[in-house]
Order: sequence, then C-alpha cells, then structure tokens
Amino acid sequence: MDLSTTSLHDFTVVTNECVADGIWRMRLSSTVAPLIEPGQFVNIAVPGDGSHILRIPLSFKRADAEAGTLELLYATVGEGTRRLSAMREGDKSTLVGPCGNGWRLPQEPGRALLVAGGIGLPPILAAARMLASERVGFDVVIGARTYAMHVLPDAEEVLGYGQADGAEYDPDRRVILTTDDGTTASGELGRKAYATDGMSDLMAERAYSQVYTCGPTIMMASVAHMAAEHGIACQASLERMMGCGFGACSCCNVELVRGGYALCCQDGPVFDATEVVW
Repeated sequence: MDLSTTSLHDFTVVTNECVADGIWRMRLSSTVAPLIEPGQFVNIAVPGDGSHILRIPLSFKRADAEAGTLELLYATVGEGTRRLSAMREGDKSTLVGPCGNGWRLPQEPGRALLVAGGIGLPPILAAARMLASERVGFDVVIGARTYAMHVLPDAEEVLGYGQADGAEYDPDRRVILTTDDGTTASGELGRKAYATDGMSDLMAERAYSQVYTCGPTIMMASVAHMAAEHGIACQASLERMMGCGFGACSCCNVELVRGGYALCCQDGPVFDATEVVW
C-alpha cells in the first residue's frame, strides 16, 4: 500500500437504507472517491458514542469519481454498525482511506469466477465492475444464509455490468445465488447450497483462469483449495479486526505459508490465496 495516498477525508451521507435482512446500503460523498481502487477499503468514524474510539473498516461496492460518491454495503452486526445504520442524509463524519491493496487483473487470458459469501459481496461487485471495464468475461456465485439476506437488486444488476451503447460485453455471464437454508422466492432464484457448491457446478461447465473470493474464512479456504486443485490462480480478500487501517496497531495479522505474518490492512486485504495459511 502506498501510504502517501491514505489520508483523512470528510464525508457526507447521501443515502442510507436497508436493502435486505440486516444489510444496509450507504452512499456517501467524499474526496476519497476518485482515489480508491477496487478491493481497497475505508475506515469510517461513526458518531454517537465517544467511548467507541475504533473506526469501522468497510469495503465498497462502487466508486464514482465524477460524482464524488462511494457506495457501501454493510451488515448490522454490532453497536457500531447499528449506529452507522442510524445515520441519515446530510449527516457528516470522517473516514481514513483509501486503505490496503486491492484486486489485480488476471495475469492469464480467460474467464474469471467470482465467489462471494454474506457481506463479502461488496468487494466482489467492485471486482466485477473492474473486470467488465476491461472486457474480461466472468461468472458470479453469491451465497447467503437465507434468501432474505440476498441483496437482489445488486445480484441482478451485475448481469448488466459492462454495457456500453446498449451492447452487452458478456452475454454468457452467469450469476448463481445459493442459500444455506434453502429458502427461495422462486425456483429460479436461489437454491439450498453453499457458495462453494455453486462454484463447483460452474467449474464443471466452464474453464477459468482466475478466481476472486471474499466472505467467511471457512468459505474462502474451501474456494482457495478448490482453485488450487484445478490449477487456477486465486485472489482472496481477507477479513480481520483492523484497529487503525494503515499498519500502526499490528492487530490484523495474517499467517503466511512462507513463514511470518503480513498485515491485512496494509499488505492486503487482497492476497494471493496460495500465500495464506488457511
């Protein structure tokens, strides 16, 4: 990470709404928008409780440099994110960013497979936009615990990523939704399976040169092993407790296969999956 680009930015909430069971979408305006790259993150200060001194690290779905906006998806899992969900249009605070190292384009030609689990969806959507902009073909598997936790507008929107002048770059794109409990609104959307099952199905049908994944560690470990077994390069966006977001507190250690540790916030959050001790 180039720390010279990481700095404190003001932000203003543009919209903040619940879009699925326990999942919120916030769009904010900030000078960080033109600087941030897919796979990087921001560390947000949530107002309302002075005893909570740590910022909340959040990945983003989309950055619009021209409009100066950043779109986040987050789950309300604790006091900090509950207070974040209470912020309304016009509310202001600060963030640190851009933080970390993001996704890399595939080194080999061919199709990419993106696998998201739970709230690992935002950086996967950012990766999908990056690939679409480079006209790299890809398919997406999105897993959630229940159907109500799927952010359906985003799952449907990803089918159209990369459109220009009304022409779809990748008409063969597949998006598979899975749910742990099998709940579904129709037979066409979602099925009882893990995201790795959807990955296995697609790998049986198509050849891939690159896998991108973000979600629960146990899911990403399985994705990494499956990719390695098939000789496919794999990038994983890891989640750790990040106190500062820029390498000062050293509490987000990632154990490495070669020995020693890396910092998730500074050396990641995106890692080559073969480098990580799962």
